[in-house]
Amino acid sequence: MSTNTYDYDVLYLGSGHGTFDGAIPLAAQGVKVAVVESGLVGGTCPNRGCNAKITLEAPAALANQVSEMQGLVNPALTLNWQNTVAHKHEVIDALPEFIADLMKDNGIALIKGRGHFIDSHTIIVNGEKISAEKFVIATGMHPHQLDLPGRQIVNNSNAFMNLKKLPKRIAIIGAGYIGMEFASIASAFGSQVTVIMRANKALRRFHQPFVEKIITKLNHTGVTFIKNANINSFSDDFGNKAIHYNDTEKIEADWILDATGRIPNTTSLGLEEIGVDYDKDGIIVNDYLQTTIPHIYASGDVIKKKQPKLTPTAIFESLYLMKTFTGATKQPIVYPAIPSTVFTTPRIARVGITPEEAAEDENLTVSANNILDNWYRNVEKEAFGENKLVYTKSHQLVGATEISNHAEDVINTLLPAIELKLTPEQVGRIIHIFPTIGSAAWENL
Repeated sequence: MSTNTYDYDVLYLGSGHGTFDGAIPLAAQGVKVAVVESGLVGGTCPNRGCNAKITLEAPAALANQVSEMQGLVNPALTLNWQNTVAHKHEVIDALPEFIADLMKDNGIALIKGRGHFIDSHTIIVNGEKISAEKFVIATGMHPHQLDLPGRQIVNNSNAFMNLKKLPKRIAIIGAGYIGMEFASIASAFGSQVTVIMRANKALRRFHQPFVEKIITKLNHTGVTFIKNANINSFSDDFGNKAIHYNDTEKIEADWILDATGRIPNTTSLGLEEIGVDYDKDGIIVNDYLQTTIPHIYASGDVIKKKQPKLTPTAIFESLYLMKTFTGATKQPIVYPAIPSTVFTTPRIARVGITPEEAAEDENLTVSANNILDNWYRNVEKEAFGENKLVYTKSHQLVGATEISNHAEDVINTLLPAIELKLTPEQVGRIIHIFPTIGSAAWENL
């Protein structure tokens, strides 16, 4: 790449996984790289997403395991929210500096501020013009907020993960990833939780019979679900907050969370002025992750795409662009099988073709397995355990969905069989450590 005309070869807007996983090895190969970031380095996942969430969820998962093992382990655990939030900060607070140092050590210029395009090769940051031969827009997403009267009393997911004291009554609007995971966490820590759903289905992208089992489990822990609720407004009567819905009904709470989704960060970038197309779902790209301007690319959650908007997807895209920019590949991006997990208790995880999709294809079969029949699942006395595996006529695994305490580990274990299209003979040559959850996972194949 030539830097004679431009300040940088490649300039990234945003510093999350859609950027740094690929930008660091790109710069290490001598490419002149800059990253513009207005907030915490590392973006959503390390600072207010995956890393923070799983740290808050770990005690809840442990408490569930101890509860299921009562009679073998006594007494039940007592969870401490304040200490858990403090521990979360111990885990994540050093990450922005760590990631920034990795960038700087590899020669990346880290520019603090917000970038705005003034032409297709130039942005302005803090009043300074900066040019680049290529750009990567990796600005991610932010929490959606319902635009209703009284919305100023409603909080988002960032606020939940920083609560110093957990409210006694929490109302959560939305039953997607965030709503279901936070309901599970808050309930485990002792809050009385109500989940308000716009329709009658939670976690729509997951196998609904398994989702209903999670709802049943959350019901048993005290979580209330209100379905088909059309929210009208919010009110606050001296600290007693309320959600008004279906014209005449209301639910009262001490704290309200809006978990109605996330919105791509596409505004205030100057995209309209230079002709980069986007819509409410994100920036439109081709199979090379190019926008409507060929030397401007996009990566991560800001892209409009069919693939799950998850950290591993952003990492894959960032590394693909690194290979593209160095000439290591000239091929379009080909996404692998991307697994996805909801970290409720129990977990639900999936990859590949779903049971619903398989039911519409006569060339596929679905095997339903009560995995609690496996002796190893009884070691921890798991109360929930079921999976459905999707096969071709030649018994090649092409999809898997599981509900269990270890669903994410099972799907990770089965993933190579799906992505690498292993034949039954090849699967038979894989020997796992025994006894482990991985070994148990493959017994159903």
